Amino acid sequence: MTVISTRKDGDVLVVTSNNPPVNALGQAVRAGLAAAMAEAASDDAIKAVVITCEGRTFFAGADITEFGKPPVGPSLPEVIDAIEASPKPVVAAIHGTALGGGLEVALGCHYRVAAASAKLGLPEVKLGLLPGAGGTQRLPRVVGVEAALPMIAKGDPIPAAAAERIGLVDKLVADDQLAESGIAFARSVSSATTHPISSARTDKLDTVLADDFFDNFRKTELRRLKGFEAPEACIEAVRAAIELPFAEGVKKERELFGKLVSGTQSRALRHVFFAERAAGKIDDIPADTPVLPIAKVGILGAGTMGGGIAMNFLTAGIAVTILEREQDPLDRGVSIIRKNYERSASRGKFTAEQVEQCMGRLTPTLDMNDLADCDLVIEAVFENMDVKKDVFTKLDSIVKPGAILASNTSYLNVDEMAAMTKRPEFVLGLHFFSPANVMRLLEVVRAEKASPAVLKTAMALAKKVGKVAVVSGVCHGFIGNRMLSPRQQAANAMLMQGITPWAVDDALTDFGMPMGPFQMADLAGLDLGWNRDASKGETIRDVLCERDRRGQKNGKGFYDYDENRRRTPSAEVEEVIAAFVAKSGQAPQSFSPEEIRNRLLFPMINEGAKILDEGMAQRASDIDTVWINGYGWPAYTGGPMFWADTIGLDVVVEGLKAFGHEVSPYLADRAAKGERFNG
Repeated sequence: MTVISTRKDGDVLVVTSNNPPVNALGQAVRAGLAAAMAEAASDDAIKAVVITCEGRTFFAGADITEFGKPPVGPSLPEVIDAIEASPKPVVAAIHGTALGGGLEVALGCHYRVAAASAKLGLPEVKLGLLPGAGGTQRLPRVVGVEAALPMIAKGDPIPAAAAERIGLVDKLVADDQLAESGIAFARSVSSATTHPISSARTDKLDTVLADDFFDNFRKTELRRLKGFEAPEACIEAVRAAIELPFAEGVKKERELFGKLVSGTQSRALRHVFFAERAAGKIDDIPADTPVLPIAKVGILGAGTMGGGIAMNFLTAGIAVTILEREQDPLDRGVSIIRKNYERSASRGKFTAEQVEQCMGRLTPTLDMNDLADCDLVIEAVFENMDVKKDVFTKLDSIVKPGAILASNTSYLNVDEMAAMTKRPEFVLGLHFFSPANVMRLLEVVRAEKASPAVLKTAMALAKKVGKVAVVSGVCHGFIGNRMLSPRQQAANAMLMQGITPWAVDDALTDFGMPMGPFQMADLAGLDLGWNRDASKGETIRDVLCERDRRGQKNGKGFYDYDENRRRTPSAEVEEVIAAFVAKSGQAPQSFSPEEIRNRLLFPMINEGAKILDEGMAQRASDIDTVWINGYGWPAYTGGPMFWADTIGLDVVVEGLKAFGHEVSPYLADRAAKGERFNG
């Protein structure tokens, strides 16, 4: 197949890319574009050029698989320079998405025509990179620094209408008229004596932007990107567009790109990119396995979790029937769903009409029989096996044959629930993470008898409702919570060695986690599952609860909290810990932040190795995907298993031995062979 073809439409040369699935700018595409520009230059009958793409999108970026390999020319910057240097006007006709290198190609063109539904962006920062083919220098010259900097340093695409407003797009056209409109536009400018050259423009450059502009941008726009190296490099590159001539600015851009592309963070973020895509594939399910139709979903429980789960389906256009035992909690749950939608609408994420459409798909009920015609029913009831078994027995007798029954359990054995039904092949776990309408992760728990079609349907449905789905086998806590358990045990053990909760938490937040184990305990409530009548003051937590230190909800837990829930170390907690240490007869220990971090994280890696060894996860990258999307593990380290690969499995093994842990044979064997978890 020829990835770049050309044809003449009168005096306009139409250059078309056909490189499925996203017209990535691999070597063959780059060579084809260079050849097309040479063809246009050598043919006096050609007066203008249009660059367009077949399929669902314009060039959606570079070919990431080429990163780290020896370069094969022509390079993308060379191709873009050739386009820009054309004496004949070149028009980019954009549909779908023009992302990364795709937008850089468009910036090299003299004009840009876009379908109304198109989106344009430079998302390289999300792979730990910056635009490396002149994008950080051309975009500020075309749209100004204030519009360009967020696009480059945050990486979020913008709609075509917004691109037109800032001058990135010269003309918007109807989606079904892009081809003819692009040719007509090219013909209309073909007689002009000069054409706008992005690299030569200075009319939009504010060369006196104060340092305050960039400092304020860091404070307001990059707060959530703390720890990421690429956004700061993007700022430095954009400043170069103001302060340096174009050629020198490009040289600076390439220097910064080179440092990032060879760095650990970009390797980690590229791993995350591919890991999310790999997670959606179930290795032993044939490609031709059918997907079951899901037009109506039933949910048991209108609490925080049930309501959040419902919103995923409502937003995706799927009807939901939500069940509660009593009217008050049902009304409260429906009210919270509406408030969540209205809050999102106030932020511009939905229109008022869309809110009403979503709410119109929701049917509240107190009668389980109303779930009879659902295609999928998810229970989000109390986390108790007897309760869940009873629910599955009732659902099996009510819900139509062929419908899928799913549990939102966080820990419990889904096979035991499936055994209560006459349809075990239609039962699986769908473990959403709270808040379920926000968190991206969905653990799809593969029950022993679940059919291939049911599993494939669950994965397809997860994608439809905007989730990153990872398949887990049936084990206590599945992937994420199973690995959380040894971390919590390690944290508790350190308290008994005299290490303060804040020293433990700070070691993790400094690493990049959103919070540590004791902050998490305070947020959840220390008295969750605690019984005053049964408490004997045998643990630190027992004593804190007995002293009415319940967590954030009453302003004191492991920490003391002010009215804004800001935490400060508690002298009382320190005294309680000291008393337990003294009673144990052990001398208080002292660990560096790095040693605390390793004592927390190495046992998690060890548990991850056991999960892989048992086949509870398909691949190490699936574990990374779980922890990044469900628990806030810093993406720039690639996830727990990739991080272990980075620091060396031998280091993890030696650390575990030093801490007194039994090392997983799977981990020990890979370390001994000098292997990695991820390939």
